[in-house]
Amino acid sequence: MAFGTEETPRGGEAGTEMTSPSWVKTRGFVLIVAFAVPLVGLGLLLAVPGADVHWEHHPTHFWLVLGTAALAASLGWTIGATARRRNDARLFLVSLAFLVAASFLGLHALATPGVLLERSNAGFVLATPIGLLLAALLAMWSATQLDGERARTVLVWSRALRWAVVGVVAAWAILSMVGIRPLDDPSPPETGSLGFLPVAIPGIVLYGLAAIRYLKLARCRGSQLALAVASAWVLLGEALVTVTLAQNWRATWWEWHLLMLVAFGLVAWTSSRLPEPERFGDLYLDEVAGATREISVLFADLGGFTTFAESHASDDVHAMLNAYFDVIVPAVVAEGGRIDRYIGDAVMVTFNVSSYQPDHARRAARGALALQHAAASVARAHPEWPRFRVGLNSGPATVGMLGGGGERDYTVVGDTVNLAARFQVLAPPGGVVVGAGTLHAVPGLGATPLGTVSVKGRRQPVAAWLLESADQS
Repeated sequence: MAFGTEETPRGGEAGTEMTSPSWVKTRGFVLIVAFAVPLVGLGLLLAVPGADVHWEHHPTHFWLVLGTAALAASLGWTIGATARRRNDARLFLVSLAFLVAASFLGLHALATPGVLLERSNAGFVLATPIGLLLAALLAMWSATQLDGERARTVLVWSRALRWAVVGVVAAWAILSMVGIRPLDDPSPPETGSLGFLPVAIPGIVLYGLAAIRYLKLARCRGSQLALAVASAWVLLGEALVTVTLAQNWRATWWEWHLLMLVAFGLVAWTSSRLPEPERFGDLYLDEVAGATREISVLFADLGGFTTFAESHASDDVHAMLNAYFDVIVPAVVAEGGRIDRYIGDAVMVTFNVSSYQPDHARRAARGALALQHAAASVARAHPEWPRFRVGLNSGPATVGMLGGGGERDYTVVGDTVNLAARFQVLAPPGGVVVGAGTLHAVPGLGATPLGTVSVKGRRQPVAAWLLESADQS
């Protein structure tokens, strides 16, 4: 279950001075010392009650809590968008943890006397510890081993989990507002009472375990971001400790508000220094960050493009490319294809990369034919324009991040990819050439044998077919 040496070590990010495991150990030691400061300060203030000064200022409380909730929500939404784009279960659970904490913290902001109610009640006061506990459950879940079937299960239920969170938050807010017992109690338990222990103790344990496992991930990958997330879990755990022990409106009570702000702020600041578009790449699951799987890859290129570009103005060439891409891209995306990159007049499309597609080969075959059908409709109106040639292949490839110097991309590499590019060169204008991997993966695929052909860069010739239909026989 724990992160360990099976995690894939990877390089650092832009803006980091050093991302080796020794760097992480050094930074981890500094953070341990830093984490001790709030708890030591809390202990001293509790030991000397006179130092735990009382300061009740409602506007400051409202804006501090609301601002922290907004920061957490923004961070959770951004991480969630990456999780959806990369189909990463770990990122999804991290984003959901931040959104849960943000939602309940927002309810706590509304508990400030004079905002929604003249006096706050138990529902609003208890919102923060309840939100922190739910976020701790999600944090710990994200820290378990999730590759493979477990990750797919999380992703299958992701929509239901999001709506469950919305439902719980809405129900808590409504019950608190309308005065349903016991959330209508106008004299809620004060922080610093034993009533918070049933919520605080499991939450603190879960945050601690999650932090340990993210520290292992940070050490293995040399990742500042994983270290920041581990730090956030520690700080949120400390916030639960402080919620349990501090008295309302005392200095110790204000401390847990600041701990939450620092927790989310640290992750936001660290991630903001990392390069797009793979800003959260160091948190990816192994199978997302870089693993071998069966995929299908399609290359489409305009035959005779160089000659066309030589005799036409660049604006005309630009307009021609956009006219084609406007119709061929939706055609392959409709079959589940992912646009990996544009290469001048060419486009590279992958299947079974950003989402689980056991029928990726058939999807790719249908997408290739749909692309040519869409391109033909444009070419009929412009007979002088060049035509697309398409190469398609299926087989094992490594899927993950590639790049250096702070510039990384999410792509696929391997012989399967190279062959697809070579098949594209062999294809006639308006045609699709496929390899044995695709042909064998799709029963009933209609194709005409082209025989054994030699392709550039390979010592051994390969078999190729001209694709005619992708219908089930």
